[in-house]
Amino acid sequence: MGFEQLAGLKEQLAKQAASNAAKKAPRVRRPAPAGASKAAGPSRPAAAPSKPAAASRPAAAPSKPVDPVVHTIGKLQKRFPLAFPKNPAPKVPLKVGIFEDLMKHAEEMGLDEKELRSAIKVWCRGNRYWTCLVNGAPRIDLTGGKAGEVTPADAERAVYLETNRLARSNSAPKPAESGK
Repeated sequence: MGFEQLAGLKEQLAKQAASNAAKKAPRVRRPAPAGASKAAGPSRPAAAPSKPAAASRPAAAPSKPVDPVVHTIGKLQKRFPLAFPKNPAPKVPLKVGIFEDLMKHAEEMGLDEKELRSAIKVWCRGNRYWTCLVNGAPRIDLTGGKAGEVTPADAERAVYLETNRLARSNSAPKPAESGK
């Protein structure tokens, strides 16, 4: 397939996506601006480009508020993808003292110390991180370079935390089962 054919196919798909977005747009309820009537129709042009329309849709009508820590982790994943891989990729053991390294980049990412502390706390908590803490596994710095190894004590603590969480989740009565 030549470049001309690919370009034509791309244009055709963009038009199709724009028409699909235009069909779905009236279903989303938004408050009408003051003085606007229902007979006026949609205020957007029907032939809007597909990418901006798709990008603006989730922001216009979010179903749930997003935790600010999730936004901070998203910034870290974009800026340092090797140290903060996106799910489903396994997490990697982070360098001891990675917080100090992150503080050097905080201003350029638009983050403060509290946001970074919360993000690191959430990132390093949970089974996905604890399973990567295997004795002798390389610890990673912000650029993805090796910065030490996981010690036996760190690996034992990770196993302890993981088994404790499993034991607590198995012993807690589930609401659906308690009524039976």
